[in-house]
Amino acid sequence: MSETGNTFWHRNLIVCMVGSFSTVFAMTLMLPFLPLFVEQLGVTGHAAVVQWAGIAYSATFLSAGLIAPVWGRLGDRYGRKAMLVRASLGMALMVSLMGFATNIWHLLILRLLVGLAGGYSSGATILIAVQAPAKRSGWALGMIASGVMAGNLAGPLAGGWLPPLIGIRATFWLAGALIFIAFLLTLLLIREPVKSSGKETNKEPVSWSQLPGRAAVLCMLLTGLLLMLANMSIEPIITVFIRALTSDTATVTHTAGLVMSAAALGSVISASWLGRLADRIGHVRVITGALTATGLLLIPQAFVTAGWQLIGLRFLMGIALGGLLPCIAAVIRSRIPEERVGGIMGYSVSAQFIGQFTGPLLGGFTGAHFGMRFVFLVTSLLMLAGAALNWRVLLRRNASPLK
Repeated sequence: MSETGNTFWHRNLIVCMVGSFSTVFAMTLMLPFLPLFVEQLGVTGHAAVVQWAGIAYSATFLSAGLIAPVWGRLGDRYGRKAMLVRASLGMALMVSLMGFATNIWHLLILRLLVGLAGGYSSGATILIAVQAPAKRSGWALGMIASGVMAGNLAGPLAGGWLPPLIGIRATFWLAGALIFIAFLLTLLLIREPVKSSGKETNKEPVSWSQLPGRAAVLCMLLTGLLLMLANMSIEPIITVFIRALTSDTATVTHTAGLVMSAAALGSVISASWLGRLADRIGHVRVITGALTATGLLLIPQAFVTAGWQLIGLRFLMGIALGGLLPCIAAVIRSRIPEERVGGIMGYSVSAQFIGQFTGPLLGGFTGAHFGMRFVFLVTSLLMLAGAALNWRVLLRRNASPLK
């Protein structure tokens, strides 16, 4: 790593953490009132509102997952700061325009475009993965993950009380302004080391078949998918599941909101600590332990009898999951040359979006056909299988554990 990278990486980390929080906060801010906005745009009937809200919600994940590898490769070629500037400016514009939407098609197109333009937190992860010293990469990436999880936690909570105060359209404009602040901070404060143009042009890119750590990379892609699947599989059934546990219907939505936030809170608390632990004992050990703990914690969730029990177990699960994203990024970074970091990390982001997309589908299908409690058990089996895969591919096959 260059001297310039060593000089500026601390400041870049702070800006990337703030920017990741701001963009994720602004994007998740709209989730609680999205169905209400769909109604305002002229969609009538309960089934139609639910359907279009789901389509609009998934549209961003779909387009972001498809474009992530492209942005990653462009970041390798033109610089990671350029990708962060592009993402934050594009997201600020598209989210602000949502406040001017007059029909459902406007909203759907803008949700697709914000996914195409986005990717700030994934770009920030790539930038810090490249710039942070190897011995501190787990901690640094854990700080980015903490910013992302904090945004996931605070966004929906703020989105629940802002629209009654300032209106839904003004909430979109506020979210756009917040992302624009992240754009300004990124543009003015982030620095990248200057690369020698001659060295870059003469260097042949390493092909996939030449990568020495292909098995490790593929394992990390699957692990990222499983992480997001575990987080999202409960989303379609949580309110109905809570309703079955309590006779007080007035507290159902409140309890459901706490359950959704509990895992994110646990991850915020644990991400940087688990990243620091991984720097000391090895990233793969932490990944395998986190997947195992998550799989085991999902089993008692299937048998809870009260909402507070589910809140506590989801919080503990969030603590276990907090170290996964930074460790996944660190393992990928350690196994591929710098000129391929952006492209491969882009595939990692795509895999995570697939998990976010398929998790609710799996949860809804399993809950509808086999019962809601089976959702937790099926997800548990998948996480334990992921732990076994990591142990077999990365720990067992290597004489010295991966860092």
